[in-house]
Amino acid sequence: MKSIKILSVFILAVLFFNFTSKQDNKPTVYMVGDSTVKNGKGDGTGGLWGWGDYIGQFLDTTKVHIENHALGGTSSRTFQDKGLWIEVLNKLKKGDYVLIQFGHNDDGPLNDTIRARGTIKGIGNETQEIDNLITKKHETVHSYGWYIEKVVKEAKSKGAIPIICSPIPRNDWKDGKVPCNDQSYGLWAKQIAEKEKVTFINLNEKMAVEMEKFGEAKVTGTYFYKKDHTHTSAKGAVLSASIIITELKASKNSLKNYILPNPKIVLPAKKKVFLIGDSTMASNDGNPDAVGWGVAFPKYCDTTRIEVINKARGGRSTRTFVNEGLWEEVKNQLQPGNFILIQFGHNDAGAVDKEKLRGSLKGNGDETQEVTRPDGSKEIVNTFGWYMAKFIREAKEKGAIPIVLSQTPRNEWPNDKVERRTDTYGTWSKIAADKEGAFYIDLNEIVAQKYEALGKEKVKTFFPKDHTHTGLEGATLNALTAAESIKKLKDCNLKDYIEIPK
Repeated sequence: MKSIKILSVFILAVLFFNFTSKQDNKPTVYMVGDSTVKNGKGDGTGGLWGWGDYIGQFLDTTKVHIENHALGGTSSRTFQDKGLWIEVLNKLKKGDYVLIQFGHNDDGPLNDTIRARGTIKGIGNETQEIDNLITKKHETVHSYGWYIEKVVKEAKSKGAIPIICSPIPRNDWKDGKVPCNDQSYGLWAKQIAEKEKVTFINLNEKMAVEMEKFGEAKVTGTYFYKKDHTHTSAKGAVLSASIIITELKASKNSLKNYILPNPKIVLPAKKKVFLIGDSTMASNDGNPDAVGWGVAFPKYCDTTRIEVINKARGGRSTRTFVNEGLWEEVKNQLQPGNFILIQFGHNDAGAVDKEKLRGSLKGNGDETQEVTRPDGSKEIVNTFGWYMAKFIREAKEKGAIPIVLSQTPRNEWPNDKVERRTDTYGTWSKIAADKEGAFYIDLNEIVAQKYEALGKEKVKTFFPKDHTHTGLEGATLNALTAAESIKKLKDCNLKDYIEIPK
């Protein structure tokens, strides 16, 4: 009986060893390159991603490992000088793959005090001796092709399978075309691949073709950002990765055996920005004479990374936004990391116990008033500040980030100055924000200053219906002002998603 137990344990140990060995023997797909392969830490900071961050989603990771060793700012030369390549080389084993893409940074100076990362153009054996102004060491600089060939040869010496990619195109356009680097780094990368008889992927040309199919207007803001013509968005990184996969499928390279037949590509979830308020923020059913600034606000947001959800409703006060269940609906949708912009005040000055039953008590205190509604039910009415604090507190409990704004000014000019409500709803909004630890923007004051700079006659055109509601032009100015103000908020991450036209 004891012998049987020992044998069973032995068999299990052997099976476990074999299973572990098989797991450890999975080939690894390594990537070496610059920021277009891996941007920053590969976490999408600033909305920028490299194709190496997404190519793993096209591959069967139950059969291959994925390791992205690319580093932003490096050239074919500095990737090796910094010891990054030797780190990969020491890990390589037979059957591993190495995807190689350099070129974006190789065109810089050979020696300076900023980067010193350039390489000699071409694939020749010419060299240049320098005393590196950064490292303070004597260095022999080689050609771009020499460095690429070195990586290829050393990878092959370990039994690994190198794959050379030409660098992705920049989002530069000329006469509706994306200029290719087929006479420079793209060509030289191809020449080294042919010389070493390894797979070459003309990523530069293939991606330029795809970009031209979409057109400049769609590419900019979807696959690249206006602010950056070199680094891709998540969708741009996926486009690059998909082209590599398509080219691999058509090649004789064995990496194609690990490509998933129906990959499910998961893009980063968009941050959500909720807006709650009254008609000066709401869409108002498309009425051109009463356009809330929330309608124009997405124009100043990077909507490839955030989704603006305008839940403002015309005619509502803080009180009715709660009583009608509108706040509960928004609160139930809030997720950690969401943002919520809160702006009320125009309708809170109404009657508390008659007419529209939407007025709230003045101030920020805890006093209440019992009101009998037309149906005979009783309602406890609170102060404006109490409702505002409730929005902030309950949003934070859901993990959301509240930003309070004072209400937009009306087109009223007592003593030739735009009316302010700094001593009432603006002040009470700020008190609630300060009390609950929320961001605060005095939009009333900032917009009022802009109105005064523009003058009465111009501002009058912003208000086609009445003295409270703006048309699209006025709403756009208010939205821009809100966006500019958010951009200035210290320690508020929403500013990273705001894009102000230059």
